[in-house]
Amino acid sequence: MFSTKSFSKIQQLLIIYRQTNRLCFMYSSSSSSSSSSIKLGSTMKKLIDSKEYKKVLNLYDKHCEMCTDFVIDMTIKACIQLNDYERIKNIEKNLSSKSFNSSFIQTSLIQFHFQNGDIDKVLNISSRIANKSNYLYTIVFKGLNTHNRADIVLDLYDKMTINPDDYTIATIFSSCAQLANQRAMNIGRRLVDKISQNIQNKTSLLNSSIHMLMKFGDITKAEEFLQMSKKKNIITYGAMINGYNINNQPLKSFNLFQQMKHENIKPNETIFILLIGTCSQTGLLSRCQYIVNQIPLHFYKNIQLNNSLIDMWGKAGSIKNAQQIFESINNPNIITYNAMINAFGLNRMGFEAIKLYKKISNNLHNERSHICVLNACSHSALHREAYSIFNQISNKTERIITTMIDCLSRLFLFDEAQKLINEYEKTNPPSLLMYMAMLSGARNRRHSIISENIYNKMKSLFPGEKDALISASILLANTYTSLGDSQRAGDIRLDRIKEFGKEVRVGLSWTEVNGTIVQFKAHDQSHPQSKEIYTELKQISAELIEYGHEYDSTWMTRPLQKNETVESVLCGHSERLAIAFNFVARSNPSMIQITNNLRVCGDCHEATKLIAKIRKCEIIVRDASCIHHFYTNGQCSCQDHF
Repeated sequence: MFSTKSFSKIQQLLIIYRQTNRLCFMYSSSSSSSSSSIKLGSTMKKLIDSKEYKKVLNLYDKHCEMCTDFVIDMTIKACIQLNDYERIKNIEKNLSSKSFNSSFIQTSLIQFHFQNGDIDKVLNISSRIANKSNYLYTIVFKGLNTHNRADIVLDLYDKMTINPDDYTIATIFSSCAQLANQRAMNIGRRLVDKISQNIQNKTSLLNSSIHMLMKFGDITKAEEFLQMSKKKNIITYGAMINGYNINNQPLKSFNLFQQMKHENIKPNETIFILLIGTCSQTGLLSRCQYIVNQIPLHFYKNIQLNNSLIDMWGKAGSIKNAQQIFESINNPNIITYNAMINAFGLNRMGFEAIKLYKKISNNLHNERSHICVLNACSHSALHREAYSIFNQISNKTERIITTMIDCLSRLFLFDEAQKLINEYEKTNPPSLLMYMAMLSGARNRRHSIISENIYNKMKSLFPGEKDALISASILLANTYTSLGDSQRAGDIRLDRIKEFGKEVRVGLSWTEVNGTIVQFKAHDQSHPQSKEIYTELKQISAELIEYGHEYDSTWMTRPLQKNETVESVLCGHSERLAIAFNFVARSNPSMIQITNNLRVCGDCHEATKLIAKIRKCEIIVRDASCIHHFYTNGQCSCQDHF
C-alpha cells in the first residue's frame, strides 16, 4: 500500500515522464529519429533535471551519431551549466541548417552567448533567424536588458515585423525604464497608449508599465493605472513604492503601505526592503522604528533585509541600532561591511569606519568598500588617513578617484585634486563627477576664479549633460552671491534660464511629530498652522539676534524681492520651518529630527547650533551630504566641516 506522499511523488514522476516524451516527440518528429535516439534524449532530460550534467556529456560522447535536435539541445544545456564553452562552440560550428532552425537550439545558443557576454554573437544568431517569434524576441530583449544594452532592444523593436505580445511588451517597458531618455519615453508612452485598455486586466503589463512610468517621473499616470486596475498584486504595490522612492515621494510610500494593511495585503520581504529604503530617505527615527516593528521575525534571516536595516539606521543617525544589526549577523558579507562603514561615515565616525575597513580581508574589498571608507575620511576631515588608504588601492576606478577628489576639495586642497584629474585624463576621457566634486568644494571656499574655470571647462567637455550643468551653474551663481557680486550671479542665472529653462531642484525638509510626517519647502505657507509657525520663527529669530547671531547674506541664492529682508529669506528655509513647527506642535521637545534633500546652508548651520543651545534641545539634521548632530552645548558633530 502506497502512502499519500509516495503516491503524490509517483504522480509527479508520471507528469515529468509524459512531458519528456512529448518534448522528445517534438524534436524527433522533425528529424525522423529512431526510438533509440528518443530514449537517449529522454535519459539526458532526466539527468539534466537531476543536475547530473557530466553524465549528459558522457552520453553525448558515446552516442553522438544519434544527435537529434533534442539531444543537441540537452547537450548545450549541460555545457552551459558546466561552462564548457569549447564544446558548445564546436557543436554550433557543425550544426546543420535544419538543426539551427530549431527554436529550442536557437534559444539555448542565445542563452549560452549571453552567459558568455558575447552580445555580437547573439545579434548574429538573431539576424539569421527568418521567422522570429515573440518568444524569441522576449528572450533576446531580456538578455540585452540584463547586459545593460536596452538601446539595442529599442533598435530591434523598431524593426519588428510582428506585433509584440504582452510578454514582449513588458520586456520593452523594462528597456524603456532602464534608459529613461527621450527616445525611450516616446516609445514607452506610445506603447502604453496602445494597450491602456488592456492593462487593467493584465498584471504583468500593469507592473512593468508602472515601473517604467515611475522611471519617467510620470507619477500621475502610474497612479491612474493603479486605481483602474482590477488585478493588483504584491508586485504592483512594490512597483508603486519603489517608484515613489525613485521620485523622492516617501510620504506616498508610507500611505500606500497603510492602504495595503487596510486591504489585508500581507507585505513580503521585498516590500519591507523597499519600505526600509523609504525610511532611509526620510531618516526619521520614529518612522524607522514603526516600520521595523511591523517586520516578522523570520524575515530577519534575509541578509539583504539586514543590510538595508544597517543602512537605514545609519542614515537615521542611530549608530547603536545599526551596530546591533551588524553584530547579530553571523557571517556578514562585503555588502554588510560596506553598509556599516558607510553608516559610520555619515555620522562623522571616520576612525571607526577605518578600523572596520581594516578588519576586512584585502581580497574581499571591492569598489564600494574603498568609496565608503574614503567618504568617511572626507566627512571627518581625515586627509592623511584618506591618502594612506587611497595609495594602497591597486585598481583606482573613476568613482574611487572622484571620492578622493571630493575629500581634497572639501579641505580646499584644489591643486592636489587637479593633479588627480590630470593624471586620470592621461589615459581616460574626462569625468563629469570629478569636476562637480571640485566645483562643490570651490563654492564652499567661495573661490570664484576656480569655480568659473571649472564651470567653463564643464560646458566645453560635457555640453550634453543638461542636469549636471544646471547644478554647476547654481553652484557658480551661489559662489558670486556669497561674495556679494549679485550682478554676476544674476547674469549666470539668466544664462541658465535661457539655455536650460527654470529647472531648479526644490529644497524639501521632512520632520515627524506625533506619528505624522510633515513636509516643508522654502517659504511654505501650505500647512494649516502656518500662522503659528511663522510667529514661532519670529520668536526664534529674536532669540538668535539676542545671542549675537548675524544673518549671513552670502548664503542667499537669489536677489531680494520686494518686502523681503535677508532675515526673512534665510528664516524661510525649509529646515527652519520644520524646526519652528516642532516647537509649535510640542511643548519643550528634547529632540528634533529633520531630513533635508539638499545640503544645509552656512547660515542655517550656525543658526541651528544656537537654537539647540538656547532651547536646550538636541537637533539632528540629515542633509544631502551627511548627518549633523547639533548638541545643547551649541556644537555640531561635523565641527563646522560640511
